[in-house]
Amino acid sequence: MARGRLRVYLGAAPGVGKTFAMLAEGRGRGERGTDVVVGLVETHGRERVERLLEGMEIVPRVAVEHRGTVFGELDVDAVIARRPEVVLVDELAHTNVPGSRNAKRWQDVEEILEAGIDVVSTLNVQHLESLGEAVEEITGVVQRETVPDEVVRRAGQVELVDMAPEALRRRMAHGDVYAPERAEAALSTYFRPGNLTALRELALLWVAGEVGDSLGRHRAEHRAAEVRETRERVVVALAGGPEGETLVRRAARIAARSPRADLLAVHVTMADGLANADPARLARQRALVESLGGGYHQVVGDDVPRALLDFSRRVNATQLVLGVSRRGRLARALFRGVGVTTAASSGTVDVHMVTHEEAGRPGGRRPSRAALTRSRRLAGWGTALLGLPLLTAALLGIGHATLPSVILLFLLMVVCVALTGGMWPAITAAVAGFALLNWYFTPPFHSLAVTRPENLLALVVYVLVAIMVSAVVDLAARRAREAALAGAEAEVLATLAGYVLRGEAALPSLLSRLREIFGLTSVTLLERRPDGPPGPPGPSGPDGSDGSGASDGPDGLDGSDRSDGWRIVATGGGEPSTRPGVAGTDVVVDDDLVLAVRGWLPGTSGRRVLEAFAAEAAVALRHRRLAEQAGRLRPLAEADRMRTALLAAVSHDLRTPLASARAAVEGLRATDVDWSPQDREELLATADESLVKLDRLVVNLLDMSRLQAGALGLTLQPTALEEIVPRVVDELGPPHDRVLNRLPEDLPEIAADPALLERVLVNLVSNAVRYSPPGVAVLVGASVDGDDGGHVEIRVVDRGPGIPEESRDRVFLPFQRLGDRDNATGVGLGLALSRGLAEAMGGTLVPDETPGGGLTMVLTLPVFPRHRAAPVPVEDL
Repeated sequence: MARGRLRVYLGAAPGVGKTFAMLAEGRGRGERGTDVVVGLVETHGRERVERLLEGMEIVPRVAVEHRGTVFGELDVDAVIARRPEVVLVDELAHTNVPGSRNAKRWQDVEEILEAGIDVVSTLNVQHLESLGEAVEEITGVVQRETVPDEVVRRAGQVELVDMAPEALRRRMAHGDVYAPERAEAALSTYFRPGNLTALRELALLWVAGEVGDSLGRHRAEHRAAEVRETRERVVVALAGGPEGETLVRRAARIAARSPRADLLAVHVTMADGLANADPARLARQRALVESLGGGYHQVVGDDVPRALLDFSRRVNATQLVLGVSRRGRLARALFRGVGVTTAASSGTVDVHMVTHEEAGRPGGRRPSRAALTRSRRLAGWGTALLGLPLLTAALLGIGHATLPSVILLFLLMVVCVALTGGMWPAITAAVAGFALLNWYFTPPFHSLAVTRPENLLALVVYVLVAIMVSAVVDLAARRAREAALAGAEAEVLATLAGYVLRGEAALPSLLSRLREIFGLTSVTLLERRPDGPPGPPGPSGPDGSDGSGASDGPDGLDGSDRSDGWRIVATGGGEPSTRPGVAGTDVVVDDDLVLAVRGWLPGTSGRRVLEAFAAEAAVALRHRRLAEQAGRLRPLAEADRMRTALLAAVSHDLRTPLASARAAVEGLRATDVDWSPQDREELLATADESLVKLDRLVVNLLDMSRLQAGALGLTLQPTALEEIVPRVVDELGPPHDRVLNRLPEDLPEIAADPALLERVLVNLVSNAVRYSPPGVAVLVGASVDGDDGGHVEIRVVDRGPGIPEESRDRVFLPFQRLGDRDNATGVGLGLALSRGLAEAMGGTLVPDETPGGGLTMVLTLPVFPRHRAAPVPVEDL
């Protein structure tokens, strides 16, 4: 059954109109004859949304009971049984009530999509998993409900529902988003103009990134070479010369003229080496590019202009900045340089030729003598065809040259041809020179006959010397070529090592770098399935086939993917390879790992570099799995650390109240002592106080253990603070007269477990009383606050020594007490348990500085939602 398609309406903040757009699309599809149902939509009391729902078929919610309360959630089974063509599901990031079919609503949507039903849903940008930290930094609100980015990226369409911050604030002020009593608080907190602008920018950038990736996939699949001017991307070519800094700064100024333009620097490492490419200078130029906000890239290519243009088209560049040639006038007159050749073939890419101080200096860049390029071979043939006739004419004009002198001059010409064009032009020149010497300069003239033996010997020696010199020159040229290839390979490997040292050795980064360097179509790391056939993978044929006649299907996946027992670990680029043998080149890392690449590779040198990348990819895969394994073991290590600390603490903290209670009871049971009523009362009070301490310590330990195991049970219900705080004060005992209750009368009820909330406040208030100076009261206050007025902040304020800012996170760790070393005041579980209980109730506990000195503990809990059946996430209040 074909998988259903997902469409997501993405917004920057609540209230921009995502649900309205989703319902409008549903009604439009229904009017066109599509079978559309509403799986779940939250109206939040908005009249326009409720009017859109009128007349639409709504699948009843499934009832889920939790802690004695019944909630309504998406009924996945009912939707699949109804089998509509399209189902509308609101709030993709919603967390389901415990006991539901899935923990998250996006998991419900995945099941519906697997059943072949299309889904239209909504999502706020703050719920994207990759943006959680950025949103928290902008708004100060921790995002507890997130959706993996990959889920949204797999959507067939992601449509941005955009609204200017001023327009959204006007909607808020008019009561179109929240009730008027909540709108004012929301406008002053979460919906501030700066917050909305930053969230809008995040949404736009995320969607723009997805559009760029989609365009890249389209161009890879359709092999499109044209540049789409979606936004300005300026590429500057760096040859490693002293003019690089000038080019980079010029390119940065060009990029600065367009808002949000990208600056990219590229260095082409030629397969035949690159003269005057100073690694230290390239490193400085790379640092300059990155300091200007650009990116540095390195590619390998035999033809510099083609490599530059291929890279520019691959990154969708609009402008290419090149330096004016450093060659002399004669070299520029004889051969077209990189700039001229690039400009002639640039197409829609604008080429800027930038002058610099090194332009036109003959010593600035000499032609490479390290390899026999096409231009050198042509020059060698040209020298042989033109030089020998000219030399012959000149010698005939002189008329009195002796044969030995003429042979030496011809030998010099052959050496020049060998140095220029290599062996075959030189051998041709030697043979032609033999014929010319025999015809014009050896008696009898104008005849191929040789009458004197010494002349025949001289001619034969000439040919042999010319051939040997040509062979030596050609061998030297090939050795120089191999050295240059080794240098280029070393440069690429050094770049790879740099990525690893900078921490960029993650699989996606490595595969992207490899694809970028060699201009490959796709790079795929394949791993044998545990149930796959044993043995090494078979070699691929020259055409990329495995000799079996199998071919890729229309979706780019081989039909025998599962039967062959291979799976894709990571891939980059266009169509991935699904098993060894279907790509152009396979590199076997071991019996279970193969790196498959599609595209061109530069011979043996490229193969060695590819093998290095494959080995590093295997290391990155193992590192990732070790990190995942370490992540799974970390809770066990934490639990073990807790048990160790617990055993160390129990030796004193449990024994002290236990010893006091035992001593008091043994004293009361003693028959040889006649206790007075006052003494008996004091002993009973001591035993009672010790047993209360012991009971509180044991309960704290048990609750901390449940928190660590994720098994703490709680019941959220409407709770009035004015009822909880007096009980907290009474439980303190004698110090209760040092606590001032400053709760306002109009506080709304909060969503909390009364018993757990009371214990949290007891820990906070007793801690504040313990550290406050004698005679100084501890203040307990509260106010309505939060991103939209949907939270209550409870503050416990003391005037004690406070906590240094760098130590505020440490005091919330179990068995940690700032400045304590003797375990005489408890095992250090109070604050750790309080924060854990607060977070379990959907709140937060953070320390703050009291103005004038001291510590303020801020406990934030959500207001109990009265207007909806299901629990409300913190981000949606």
